[in-house]
Amino acid sequence: MKKGFDSQKYLEEQSKYILERVNDYDKLYLEFGGKLLFDMHAKRVLPGFDENSKIKLLHKLRENVEVIICVYAGDIERNKIRGDFGITYDMDVLRLIDDLRSYELDVNGVVITRYANQPSTKVFMNKLERRGIKVYTHTSTKGYPTDVDTIVSEEGYGQNPYIETTKPIVVVTAPGPGSGKLATCLSQLYHENKNGKVAGYSKFETFPVWNVPLKHPLNTAYESATVDLKDVNMIDPFHLETYGEVTVNYNRDVETFPVLKRIIEKITGKESVYKSPTDMGVNRVGFGIIDDAVVKEASKQEIIRRYFKTGCEYKRGYVDLETYHRAKFIMEDLDLKPEDRKVVPAARKKAEQIKDSICKNEICTVVSLELDNNIIVTGKNSDTMNASAAVLLNAVKKLANIDDDIHLISPVILEPIKRLKVRTFKGNSTILDAEEILIALSISAATNPMAQVAMEKLELLRGNQAHSITMQNHNDEHTYRKLGIEITCDAEYASASLYYNN
Repeated sequence: MKKGFDSQKYLEEQSKYILERVNDYDKLYLEFGGKLLFDMHAKRVLPGFDENSKIKLLHKLRENVEVIICVYAGDIERNKIRGDFGITYDMDVLRLIDDLRSYELDVNGVVITRYANQPSTKVFMNKLERRGIKVYTHTSTKGYPTDVDTIVSEEGYGQNPYIETTKPIVVVTAPGPGSGKLATCLSQLYHENKNGKVAGYSKFETFPVWNVPLKHPLNTAYESATVDLKDVNMIDPFHLETYGEVTVNYNRDVETFPVLKRIIEKITGKESVYKSPTDMGVNRVGFGIIDDAVVKEASKQEIIRRYFKTGCEYKRGYVDLETYHRAKFIMEDLDLKPEDRKVVPAARKKAEQIKDSICKNEICTVVSLELDNNIIVTGKNSDTMNASAAVLLNAVKKLANIDDDIHLISPVILEPIKRLKVRTFKGNSTILDAEEILIALSISAATNPMAQVAMEKLELLRGNQAHSITMQNHNDEHTYRKLGIEITCDAEYASASLYYNN
């Protein structure tokens, strides 16, 4: 893989800049947007980016850092899912606490925002408190967002509990957007200033990248990733007017800046040092780009990938038609088409070839997978396994130079698994999915040397691209995610079944 980004350079530049910012205050509240860990979007659009760069940055600054995690009560109630992990936001909070601790970072506590005694949220709070984790609750802020006098008063931020912190940098993070990070930072600023401390606020938002052009594919890929939020990149008019410098921000930050500036000035009682949304940011990711052409191409591929993802979400009822059309428009605006993703035409061509001879009247699923040597292998559904499983076996055979006609898994191993699915687990099909086939392969590896060689090649699939002409089931999505394979799917169901194909 060609590198377009230098993670080490970025790490050094970013840590230096944050420490310079904190020098102006007794305490700096740093709102962390995007993913603190496993930032797979950044990794995809910035080849060479370490998906855990941000937490490694905080680990480097750990003597000066503690963390507050925010989660919106409404997201807990409706079991909102973090798409890249397939887990709910409350479970992601638990995972985040464990990961932060593994990097020797102090977790101060969890803030439940816009809390209104929601029952599921109360259960989650009990779970945290009984594991020794501090929990704070914030209700909706009276007067927000326009009545600044009420917001910055005992009726507004004053209603929230003060979270005692001990370190000069307080990172405020969350599982996803809309979790109340900004309100938590401002509430803390209010209390700190009441206590006579000089506290400041800054924002760490990786995208859009303020110092690359507005229409750069890297920034357009951010729009594509947030089509459901309707984020739009734009020139920061406040920065342009004040400094005569063109910088990029997004609509929500630009729209809220005048009110945010007034709130900060009301809290501190003096003119804000920030003249623009760009001023508030501390992001230095643009300075880590070392090959712009590589970044552009990776970003274009991400835009196509997001188009497919949004199409599947629309088919499943998660987003509306307007969101899907916007994802399509963003792709076409850069003169991109689905077939520009190499694995797409390969899968569709194979499906067309076998449609009449093998699948006949049934839906014929084909999955294609690109290997590092630019060879594309395919797999189709059969009576034994589905296409997602078949392509994995074909891929490791190719990598291990094993003839395609050789069976790696004995029927002696497959049959008991099939019986278990139907008789014991009361499944509706004996067809094995990707995880089940890999378990069968690992059992075969104990007695079959070729199966062992094939198993050892699985790690080589990490980061590779795949495409299915039908949507994967949830089990296969999860397996591919764990393998690190980036798969897209056409927005078509694999069968007419409503329950078993959800």
